[in-house]
Amino acid sequence: MGHPVLRKTTKPVPQSEIAGVAIQRLIDDMIETMIEYNGVGLAAPQVREDLRIFVARVDADNEEDEEGAERAERRPASTSDVIVIINPEITPVGRRMVEDWEGCLSIPDLRGRVQRHRDIKMRAFNREGQRLEIEATGYVARVMQHEADHLDGVLFLDRMKTLQSLSFIEEYVRYHSKQE
Repeated sequence: MGHPVLRKTTKPVPQSEIAGVAIQRLIDDMIETMIEYNGVGLAAPQVREDLRIFVARVDADNEEDEEGAERAERRPASTSDVIVIINPEITPVGRRMVEDWEGCLSIPDLRGRVQRHRDIKMRAFNREGQRLEIEATGYVARVMQHEADHLDGVLFLDRMKTLQSLSFIEEYVRYHSKQE
């Protein structure tokens, strides 16, 4: 937190450049970094790149599960469940909002409650440059919204209604994670 690239709107990746060596290397590096730091997602600005790309470890089995983030963090690191999203456009589906805990590799050791749309549709490109249309709900929708926020210079702290729930990870584990 504090690096200027985290607070700016990033540049779209031209579809013709997605398959190029530079973008593919960046994607591989982002996946490796996310796994190394046991993250659930990582956006290009978090590795100081001004591009509309994010990677995320999502598991369709957890899409309705509010404890999905904790399980994803405990899962063994693997690239099999990583999705690559380029130039996402997110549209909320319905008006239902849900509040849950979030953390961020750019704001280490902190957690806070953030309200997000429960259901979304997302249009984007995958790492092969093919168009994706994804419908997501619950935990998966939360991850996608969190990472897409990074592409617009928004941190989860900006989405918190109040800072009362802001907790160091040790206190979150001690007092909050088992109550949810």
